[in-house]
Amino acid sequence: MSFADNLIELRKYHNYSQEELAEMIGVSRQTLSKYETGESLPDIEKCKMLADIFAVSMDDLIAYEKNGEESLGLGVPPKGKHVFGMVKVGDKGQIVIPAKARKIFSIEPGDNLIVLGDEGQGIALIKEKGLLDLLGQALNNHKK
Repeated sequence: MSFADNLIELRKYHNYSQEELAEMIGVSRQTLSKYETGESLPDIEKCKMLADIFAVSMDDLIAYEKNGEESLGLGVPPKGKHVFGMVKVGDKGQIVIPAKARKIFSIEPGDNLIVLGDEGQGIALIKEKGLLDLLGQALNNHKK
């Protein structure tokens, strides 16, 4: 998707009119309309303001590309949140963690992952070291 497509999707998702959003970043409605049609692009400061308003990264605002997410109806994710697409569960319950997820979370072959579950919300994976660090911090705070 292009910057213009992402801007339109985010503006509509957050229920802002062109006029409201334009006012928030200090441009005219016509200027914002030109951003949305691809006729012009905002400067870097306006991009930063837009990214902050929508709580997304500038990279995602400018160049977020949906992969398998279209079928899920998901748009640009909030900063620090990711949708990595679908994985298929194998016969023995195995899944392949997408390469982008492995890179972002520094998951290497041989790492231990802890599987957490909540019947209402689903399954989560956490690196063993991350959980141990978190528990250590909790113990230290409890001792104080």
